[in-house]
Amino acid sequence: MGWSVNRATGLTHHDPDESTFGYTLVTPSNGRDAYLLDIEGRVVHRWTFDNLDPGYGRLLDNGNLLMSGSDPSLPDAPEDEPTKKPPPLERHVTRLGGYKTTLQEVDWDGNLVWEYENRFQHHDFVRLPTGNTMVPEWVELDDHLHKAVKGGHRLPRERLPQLLSDDLVEVDPAGNEVRRISIWKLFDPKKDPIHASRRRWEWTHVNSIDVNPAGDIAFSARQMNRVGVIDGKTGELTLKFTDVHGQHHVTWVDDDHIQVFDNGETSSRVIEIQVSTGEITWTYKGKPVHQFFSSYISGAERLWSGSVLVCEGASGRLFEVTRDGDVVWEWINPFENKRRNGDVSVTIYRAHRYPADHPAFVGRSLDPGKFEKLNKAHGLR
Repeated sequence: MGWSVNRATGLTHHDPDESTFGYTLVTPSNGRDAYLLDIEGRVVHRWTFDNLDPGYGRLLDNGNLLMSGSDPSLPDAPEDEPTKKPPPLERHVTRLGGYKTTLQEVDWDGNLVWEYENRFQHHDFVRLPTGNTMVPEWVELDDHLHKAVKGGHRLPRERLPQLLSDDLVEVDPAGNEVRRISIWKLFDPKKDPIHASRRRWEWTHVNSIDVNPAGDIAFSARQMNRVGVIDGKTGELTLKFTDVHGQHHVTWVDDDHIQVFDNGETSSRVIEIQVSTGEITWTYKGKPVHQFFSSYISGAERLWSGSVLVCEGASGRLFEVTRDGDVVWEWINPFENKRRNGDVSVTIYRAHRYPADHPAFVGRSLDPGKFEKLNKAHGLR
């Protein structure tokens, strides 16, 4: 979906009687900053990362910010030269979408309190109630599975790299691995093929994980258009949902429902799925349908009011929609950053909103006046 380069940015719509009061955390892609916005769309706090290319962050229950990102000293990803020998794994992964190297936990003032480095982690992370952390990690398949997995496509005369899948790796606060779950063991190489539109580099491509209080793990595997739920006790796959395309950001809503941002091929939607039945129980689409579309990244988060905060990532558009489908808040990213190739970026991978009584805000000043120049420069008044 295209949009005008002259479109309005910042807060473009707000129904204060219907919106969910809180503070929204955004990390514009290709920049150095994460911003906390008030309900009027103004910056009230900023974290700046000098030794990390930040991806997206979450506020933790202890009040700190956990941020994913990549080492800024990484060399440019290797060029795509299909007819030549593929680069080694440690270089190959740097050209895949969602690649990350590092998680950093920082306090309100940006001081580093914890760090985890894994040069094969990507996309998402979850801080567990135990204090442990879970991340997806790329792993190479053995030759048998490499040949057995169906689907996908290759370029003319392409010399394919070893096919990748994902493990979910849980580490303790010291960074020691305490558990590993192999996503590739849960699927069938014939019944769960790579989608024809995807290149034969990855089988699963887990771009989202979430864990409920019972320990059940919901995940999204984008290359095969699958959303799954793993039983936390048995390790078995209890849900395999296939009515999605290029989806992101699976989250638990309650013990028997998950929510997914379904990117789609020409329009996007947000869906709620009942795990026990595999049925869709709620859907939001654009009005008209093609008005809402992001072909990649993006997310949707159920708020405590029952509304949903949606991140239409490609366009940098955030909006809150009620269960009745009414848009009651909209903010469009005014922060333009530059990609390594010089292109302008307004994308946002994911956004989160937090209630005013979140532990991170206790005793903190959330006055937009502290960022008057920044807000004025970007039209956030």
